[in-house]
Amino acid sequence: MRVLWLTAHPEPRSLNGSLFREGVRFLEEQGHEVTTSDLYAMDWNPLVTASDFSGSAPGGDGERLVIGSAAEDAVSRGSLAPDITAEQDKLVWADTLVVQFPLWWYGMPAMLKGWFDRVFVRGFAFGIHDAQGRQLRYGEGALAGKRAMVVVSAGAREASLGERGVNGALNDLLFPLQHGTLWYAGIDVVPPLLVHGADRADDHAFAAHADALRRRLRELPHTAPLPFRRQNGGDYDENLVLRPELVPDVGGLAVHYRDEPRSQDAD
Repeated sequence: MRVLWLTAHPEPRSLNGSLFREGVRFLEEQGHEVTTSDLYAMDWNPLVTASDFSGSAPGGDGERLVIGSAAEDAVSRGSLAPDITAEQDKLVWADTLVVQFPLWWYGMPAMLKGWFDRVFVRGFAFGIHDAQGRQLRYGEGALAGKRAMVVVSAGAREASLGERGVNGALNDLLFPLQHGTLWYAGIDVVPPLLVHGADRADDHAFAAHADALRRRLRELPHTAPLPFRRQNGGDYDENLVLRPELVPDVGGLAVHYRDEPRSQDAD
């Protein structure tokens, strides 16, 4: 594999930091190529501003900045900010993306969200159309053929992030990232790895989490992705609403899977 490991945690001595280094070491030991984006170490700028699109016409000379068209124009002109194009080059090179972060208030740290805001822009990660004019997204598009795995830590107990847990099911919490960002851009997403009880992890717990991470990385090239439905696969009508004959009388996030997603978290 050619792996881009994307991580966001402010403390390199944290559990996240230790697992990040162990994961990279293990992949390289197995003969895979790895490049990294450690966003805090890079002092990554998460803010979208007009300077991201310098040299593009939209937003210049006092015009109102329209982010989507400005980004698309900058991509076509080759005038995106250098820090953005450097990350896009890593993505183009990689066939596999590992996204690692602590779960803060049911989402990604702001720095990581800003990475997706600035890097996954129109004209690069989406905005591609087929011959019929349909936008290629949710399983198709510019980043199709790549795969991703989310490694997420949480202070909560494992059971509380299950289907009946007070914190909600992990795949539901990660739906905006796994389905709405990665799958939207065409990337196959394998089941996430949960590092639970992170705030209370001792040496024994670290060893168990590191073993689970190594096992998942070893299996990553062959792991079946989450069974998300394709936008243009016939399951949705012209308004992008799931056809009524499919899982009738059911709503919510679960209907966007062809089959029930199966957890692969393991201690």
